[in-house]
Amino acid sequence: MTHDVRDTDRWNDVERHFRRIHEPAFGSPHRLSEPSTNADGSAVAVTGFVYDELEGLARRRAYIVRDGVLTSLVAGGPSSTTPRFSPDGARLAVLTDATEKGVFQLVVTDASGGGERLIAPEVPGTVEYLAWAPDSTMVLLGVAGRGADLSGGQGSGTTKAVAADVPDWFPTTDDGASDDAWRSTYVFDLASRAVTRWSPEGVNVWESSWLGTDAVLAVISDAPQEGAWYGATLVRISRSGEVTTIYRPDVQLGWPSASPSGSRVAVVEAVCSDRWVVAGDLLVGSAEGVGRVDTRGVDVTATSWVDEDRLGIVGIRGLETVVAVHDVRSGETIERWASTDTSCGFRYPEAAWTAAGDALIVEEGYAQPHRIVALPADGGETRVLHTIANAGTDYQLDVSGTAQSVTWDAPDGQRIQGLLCTPAGDGPFPLIVNIHGGPVWGFRNSWSMFYATTPLFVSRGYAVLNPNPRGSSGRGQEFAREVFGEMGGADTWDFTSGVDAMVARGIADPDRIGLTGGSYGGFMSSWLTTQDQRWAAAVPISPVTDWYSQHFTSNIPYFDKLFLDADPEVPGNKAHLRSPVFQASRVRTPCLNIAGALDRCTPPGQALEFHQALLNHGVESSLAIYPQEGHGVRAFPAYIDFVTRVVGWFERHMPTGATTDPSPRTHRRADP
Repeated sequence: MTHDVRDTDRWNDVERHFRRIHEPAFGSPHRLSEPSTNADGSAVAVTGFVYDELEGLARRRAYIVRDGVLTSLVAGGPSSTTPRFSPDGARLAVLTDATEKGVFQLVVTDASGGGERLIAPEVPGTVEYLAWAPDSTMVLLGVAGRGADLSGGQGSGTTKAVAADVPDWFPTTDDGASDDAWRSTYVFDLASRAVTRWSPEGVNVWESSWLGTDAVLAVISDAPQEGAWYGATLVRISRSGEVTTIYRPDVQLGWPSASPSGSRVAVVEAVCSDRWVVAGDLLVGSAEGVGRVDTRGVDVTATSWVDEDRLGIVGIRGLETVVAVHDVRSGETIERWASTDTSCGFRYPEAAWTAAGDALIVEEGYAQPHRIVALPADGGETRVLHTIANAGTDYQLDVSGTAQSVTWDAPDGQRIQGLLCTPAGDGPFPLIVNIHGGPVWGFRNSWSMFYATTPLFVSRGYAVLNPNPRGSSGRGQEFAREVFGEMGGADTWDFTSGVDAMVARGIADPDRIGLTGGSYGGFMSSWLTTQDQRWAAAVPISPVTDWYSQHFTSNIPYFDKLFLDADPEVPGNKAHLRSPVFQASRVRTPCLNIAGALDRCTPPGQALEFHQALLNHGVESSLAIYPQEGHGVRAFPAYIDFVTRVVGWFERHMPTGATTDPSPRTHRRADP
């Protein structure tokens, strides 16, 4: 692998590709999320992600949409996010980092986004989310301390910045949980203009929402480390700080919400891989307790009370995205919208609701750029309120081919779903198997298929298979649980059988099959090379390759116990048997191993271990560790470098022209 890929033709091609996508929208959002609406639906607020140049991460900017016109709520350079209308429609709350970059605080404006700005007193940390009290007099703030862990979905690392007065020789220190690692709930009172902490010391609040006006509904743990989230409970926290347990689950919780009076509550219970990536069973009840309700096969990913008796829900059912309302009185769940051609939401579907029960979503699909859509409660025709379509999205649509749903049977008869992206023309194509993270997550029909590399691969002549193996969300908790304690077991053959199906259907060239993926996808990209020798190339990203060292260096040691059911102190169990590094002698696949130096979820040593093991066995391997990246490579220009290396690896080992090796690759399956 070339040490420096800048000033190469491939770098220029990759940079040109992303420039053609983003440059027409410089200064404007290329992606929208977090919709909020006023009671009558006449205005919608969203968070946009904006590039001014291909530098760094996209900055967040809050916008309001009226009469199809998108207007920024915060002028100038600071980032702004999470705009929320007050229930009475008179005000907007928004988070900005105007005082310190990356540290968000609360600002309240009138509903137009103009007029007087009420700047709340600063809280000790950064505000991650906010919620209006039902009577519009207070704003709840979810505050992460300066040293709080970030989840894998947030990029890993911590919220802590490097102190400017620390010399470059100064050590990194760790004494366990520091005082600034906790998450807390604060409340801003508009009348007194004071901020008060409601959650007590020793309680870590991962999520919270209003429970009437004198208490909050919260998901908490008694420790702040990221791994503690997996055992969090649902509680009531009173204004005075008294904590009362409502529900203690066996698995994980997310998306707590309460009706305006606080008499009804809802929360989602699910087996999960990562915090804030929760899709599962809907539990509804009161502060006295909750129970499961029928959602017609939908794994719920967001909840929002329309009124005292109606709960707006959004979720996934297989490859479908579903928007529905659950009526607590009748127990009936009424679907408002369902689609396999498009979806909504970033990691998982989300929606906003009017007082009448209309839903507002940011709709997107592989062939649909982001647009704000209103779904009327009466079943009337959907209305497009704003679209970000531009010359850049037109270019991507021109080069990204098409996406279609595919299914196949695993060796044990389990039906597996996925999405296949193909270039124009007839196959067989060289095929890249793109493995999602989690493992409890899932591909939906979304813009770029969630990963910006997918349209680029297709534009260069590759087909991309995006499988949802057992363990993926959208198929119910029983399906998700199939990977618990068994990761790297039967899910292994969900991928190989998918490749077999694509070869049998004339889509994939059996001599040009590659693997890539991040997190769980990184583990599986490494693991599959030890279990089958058909792969022409593999690019594991942010992988786990040694479950022993992973357990003792990751910030989520609970994860491997959950997904492998293995104690690292006990020899010969799955921690050993499912570690790719200990089976490197079986590998024949050239591997490009990629990690971020700041990754606390899957530390960079995991990629290094597999790289060294492969070299020791004479297998071609390269390693790229990005010094300023965490869980995945995200910021430009590092992202251009990353994509250039990945594209180069595949084009070197499985070019889009005729295969150079006339002999078929050997397919060797080994039981894990």
